[in-house]
Amino acid sequence: MVMVLVVVLTGLVQGGVGTAWAGDSRPPSERQLLFYNHAYGVLDRETADAIEHSDYLRNFANFQVRTTTGAGGQIWTGRYLMGRQTYLELFGVGDLPGQDSGFGSAGMGVSVERAGDLAAVIKRLKEQGTPNPVEFGQTRDFGDGVPVPWFDAVFTTEQYDTFGAWGMEYRPEYFADPRGKTEPARYPGDVGRERYLSDDYRDHLMRDVTTIRLAVTQRDLAATVPLLKAGGFRVHPVTGGGVVAQGGGTTIRLDAVARDQVGLRQVEMSLNRPVLFRHEERIGHSTLTVGPGTRAVWTFNTAR
Repeated sequence: MVMVLVVVLTGLVQGGVGTAWAGDSRPPSERQLLFYNHAYGVLDRETADAIEHSDYLRNFANFQVRTTTGAGGQIWTGRYLMGRQTYLELFGVGDLPGQDSGFGSAGMGVSVERAGDLAAVIKRLKEQGTPNPVEFGQTRDFGDGVPVPWFDAVFTTEQYDTFGAWGMEYRPEYFADPRGKTEPARYPGDVGRERYLSDDYRDHLMRDVTTIRLAVTQRDLAATVPLLKAGGFRVHPVTGGGVVAQGGGTTIRLDAVARDQVGLRQVEMSLNRPVLFRHEERIGHSTLTVGPGTRAVWTFNTAR
């Protein structure tokens, strides 16, 4: 699956891992509703091409290069590393239309685990001072020209510089379509990430995204923090500008920077099994360090 910010906002704008569906003793007003689903980044062309043709990544993760048709006939091709509940999506410069095609553009989806929780997020947003959240319905075309409802989404604003985050809830119609190859519900109202993603991650090292770090403008940061707070993340400021959001097994760090310094900086991932030795894999202008132990760190060069 892919949810690219440009696909949702085009037409609106021009210019480790846990589940809180059971055993959560917090009051309903504090219950975590949103969880890291995936993020994407636009990399330099050399790095994107190296990722696409990397034999190492095909062994390391459930790796896919896939073209998807979304709402309004928008088409995009991404490079995916798919985990148990979370994933990463990567583009090269020029892969996306408009302002989102530039080096350093990025986006992030945070999703609910239970049917109806996105409505609760929207209610919280309004109560916490976002008067007009932007709601959107995404579809997917499996190739027969018939759009299938995919998920509902919400943004805090239609305006962004180079980064946007959205809350999302998968639709029951998508889970009901066998072409989606999703899993059976584990509990009533299950619209969770694990149900959406396949179990093919078990055949590889990568298990899940545990930390994601992105550099964003101050305006984009200000638009993202209300969504994270409404979703139940614990959001803390960091020295130098930016925030760290924690909850649900994935730590999200957003650094506030000048526009010419934005981009995907680092991703930490858990592994399905420990590795004895440290392995360093250079992929274009990025470095993936795997082990020792059950952790991998992928660092991206954001220098212009």
